[in-house]
Amino acid sequence: MQKKMQVVQTLLDTLPFIKKFAGQTIVIKYGGAAQTSPALKEKFAQDIVLMHLVGIRPVIVHGGGPKITQLLADLGIETAFVEGQRVTTKEAMRIVEMVLSGEVNKEIVSSLNDQGSKAIGISGKDAHFIQARAKDRSKWGYTGVIEEIHAEVVQNLMNEDFIPVIAPIAASKDPGEPGFNINADLAASKVAVALKASKVVFLTDTPGVLDSEGKLIGTLGTEKINLLKNEGVISGGMVPKVDACLEAINGGVQKAHIIDGRIEHSILLEIFTSEGIGTQIVH
Repeated sequence: MQKKMQVVQTLLDTLPFIKKFAGQTIVIKYGGAAQTSPALKEKFAQDIVLMHLVGIRPVIVHGGGPKITQLLADLGIETAFVEGQRVTTKEAMRIVEMVLSGEVNKEIVSSLNDQGSKAIGISGKDAHFIQARAKDRSKWGYTGVIEEIHAEVVQNLMNEDFIPVIAPIAASKDPGEPGFNINADLAASKVAVALKASKVVFLTDTPGVLDSEGKLIGTLGTEKINLLKNEGVISGGMVPKVDACLEAINGGVQKAHIIDGRIEHSILLEIFTSEGIGTQIVH
């Protein structure tokens, strides 16, 4: 009986958060270990379906960098990175789109549907929902910068009770272009702003943003983030994630979260508990 009462209490503890976020859009950037571990993939799908069932409108933007790198290597195609971003040659662009839209996207959609949801996969090329230009053609090739997002494409899917799963491949405004490879963190931020989401959540392979002693920082604002970046405390791969968070909240998203995707049910722990488990970034 005691265990049953604990289950009831847990459900009651989540009730205020369910009420608060019902009907709101939450964008989740899905990547890292959470995207490669079979156990974590199943838990992720369960989390998203539960959110959907209690009235939240989840939207998933996913990466797939390790699988892209592996397939390029298997095919003998060289790949390079400049300032942390992949140089996407025309040859590599075919592989990037094949992996993101054809493999990773459909795997996520299938996993969500297996849990009883109605998920549907799209890329920015569908209905030219995301349009971009070259970031710097001579430097990064077909790596792009988003110029425009037609949010109504995703809104229409959500209105039909679908969970949208977005591969970060953008269309070009110029006919004949193969499209652009978009950084998934930045794509998630732009999508969150366009959809007027209340939150954007980034699943990573770290507990969140850490201070100089390696301790988790629960809440950060713009001023503190700039200070930590200048001190070199925020560095490396955390910089683009933090920048994506700032872009989101400056664009009207209420909060951005960086959480550890290696923890089972990390999304639910962050959204449905008062303490959370990662770093929240606010105005």
